[in-house]
Amino acid sequence: MKNLTALSLKTRQGELYVLDQTLLPQQQKWLPCQTVNDMVVMIKALQLRGAPAIGIGACLLLAYRASVGDSREQLLRDAEVLRAARPTAVNLMNNLDSMIAALQQADFKTAAIDCAGQLFAQDVQLCLNMARHGAALVQDGEQLLTHCNTGGLATAGVGTALGVVNLAHQQGKNIRLWVDETRPLLQGGRLTAWECQQLGIAYQLICDNMAAMLMARGQVDRIFVGSDRIAANGDFANKVGTYSLAVLAHYHKVPFYVVAPHTTVDLACADGSAIPIEQRHADEVRGVSGSFGKTIWAPEDAAVFNPAFDVTPAALVTGWVLDTGVYSQADIAAGVLMQFA
Repeated sequence: MKNLTALSLKTRQGELYVLDQTLLPQQQKWLPCQTVNDMVVMIKALQLRGAPAIGIGACLLLAYRASVGDSREQLLRDAEVLRAARPTAVNLMNNLDSMIAALQQADFKTAAIDCAGQLFAQDVQLCLNMARHGAALVQDGEQLLTHCNTGGLATAGVGTALGVVNLAHQQGKNIRLWVDETRPLLQGGRLTAWECQQLGIAYQLICDNMAAMLMARGQVDRIFVGSDRIAANGDFANKVGTYSLAVLAHYHKVPFYVVAPHTTVDLACADGSAIPIEQRHADEVRGVSGSFGKTIWAPEDAAVFNPAFDVTPAALVTGWVLDTGVYSQADIAAGVLMQFA
């Protein structure tokens, strides 16, 4: 397997390493990932996260296992174990389908390694295409807002929504970015803020519940968010809190865009009600933990509702920024997403 490098994934001499995102921004620690159980644990613990990065990481792990001699039958079983690791992120399913097809080849070892490399390269290009389409929407001097983390940490390339923001920054558009801290895991505060500092993007970190005030003051010109799954009618799932932002944007007449590769479209989901929503551990809401330690601020036995994602109805979306272009509500209603069947 060739040496591949992304912000959160890399291969060296055929072996796979994952940047532990739970330790950012205080520590940058690369972890070896050698078994299916390693990968499942990393996905569930959010050491590896972001729909595209999860899908590619799972496929790179299968390619590694093929290279060390695992049988076709074992690899096919392992693919099903990996598929169950993150139910909402459809990129994982789509990428594993490609790997399963590769494993049907006579020389399945070579086919699996080649397939994983191609999926990695594809995602890099998809990110560049999304960034180009989305940055064309951004005007000079605009104040943008994003939610959770959608940069290079979440993909093999420059990212989805944050990739758009970064390209607009590189184009000299003098933008400023509001970064939602994003409960319950603080991925905006920990990860997006860190990426913005690395990229030189002017940003300010806010609590999620401050976005309404900023919109009311006219301090948000455009919103870009990512997605883990887009249904056939344009409804989409993203980190919990995205739906709230969309409602606020609709009320304040702020353009609201979802940015995702076409591999995030799931035509098997007719609408958002069919998207599975992962429930996470109650401790993520009762307190907070990370490289800084653990703090509990609620009663230890407090009952908690902790969905990782929510679903935003298509009616609240200004445009869908995919690698193939920017689509309006009229485009979606006309069935433009069916091209990805």
